[in-house]
Amino acid sequence: MTSSEASTQRIPPFVSLGSARAFAAPAVAPAYSGNRTTSVAKTTGMAGVSRETSVAGPATVLDSIDDSSPIARELAHENKRRERLLGRPLPKPEKTRIFTVSNQKGGVGKTTTTVNIAAALAAAGLNVLVIDIDPQGNASTALGIEHHADVDSIYDVLINDIPLQDVVAPCPDIAKLICAPATIHLAGAEIELVSLVAREQRLRRAIDVYAKERAKNGEERLDYIFIDCPPSLGLLTVNAFCAASEVLIPIQCEYYALEGLSQLLKNIEMIQKHLNADLVVSTILLTMYDGRTNLAAQVAAEVREHFPEQVLGAVVPRSVRISEAPSYQQTVMTYDPSSSGALSYLEAAAEIAER
Repeated sequence: MTSSEASTQRIPPFVSLGSARAFAAPAVAPAYSGNRTTSVAKTTGMAGVSRETSVAGPATVLDSIDDSSPIARELAHENKRRERLLGRPLPKPEKTRIFTVSNQKGGVGKTTTTVNIAAALAAAGLNVLVIDIDPQGNASTALGIEHHADVDSIYDVLINDIPLQDVVAPCPDIAKLICAPATIHLAGAEIELVSLVAREQRLRRAIDVYAKERAKNGEERLDYIFIDCPPSLGLLTVNAFCAASEVLIPIQCEYYALEGLSQLLKNIEMIQKHLNADLVVSTILLTMYDGRTNLAAQVAAEVREHFPEQVLGAVVPRSVRISEAPSYQQTVMTYDPSSSGALSYLEAAAEIAER
């Protein structure tokens, strides 16, 4: 199957997101238009459902499905969520918003959240920069940016004072999205930063210089900057906290995530007190939510109780599509824009933009 054939089997994205490469969508995914009633009915076990509604014109296939079926209810719910996002313009911020995406617990979805929210905002026409300061370089991989050892990276910006404008690269799938990649050299940056002057402020100064250079060259101002942090609280993460004005914390809906959150908040308080008084925890996103378990619901309820203003209404479910996308060097926004994971990240991006 060619890439063009694969892309035609998917639902068109809610906004211009690019095309997916080399992977076909599930058989049921394309069947959202009014002329596909039969295929959906067969898949969901409702082949006898009347087609009167779909013949009527603009009505969707979901209008003709009996919502007594759990699958049909879920499809109808997702369709309503899509309709709310369709054509919804996202406002430009008054000034550049800089987010540090951090959680010292690993595997909670920091990189996935960074690249997908950045992709959703960029697809809506906003100018977005992703800075990858995780030595693993997973954000660079997901955005299709080269980050082998011979590439100039954020390591050279922090250690060798190379201008940030010399290392940023455009994302091949999404216009208005650029990335400063990470290489394996960052693994030793923690030690090398110790002896440098103003070691905690080096990333902040590089971003300030880059913003001035963009203005000098007549380029559009950046609307959002997302800094993807490693799962630790070393000097790389401290640099990210000092450079940002907001913290976005992804929280996996499991008990261990709650323990890690309390320690993270204590460290953020120290940064606020000594290095960056303007830093605030503005956003918390619940990830890897499994609605079939009571534990996930309990963790979500507890986080919402303690942080009612910070927690986004959007919740990111466990999704195979989200996990598959990086293996094709894509975000889920371009890999499968019709998936539940892509829809959840679109909702999260819209909430962030409208706050």
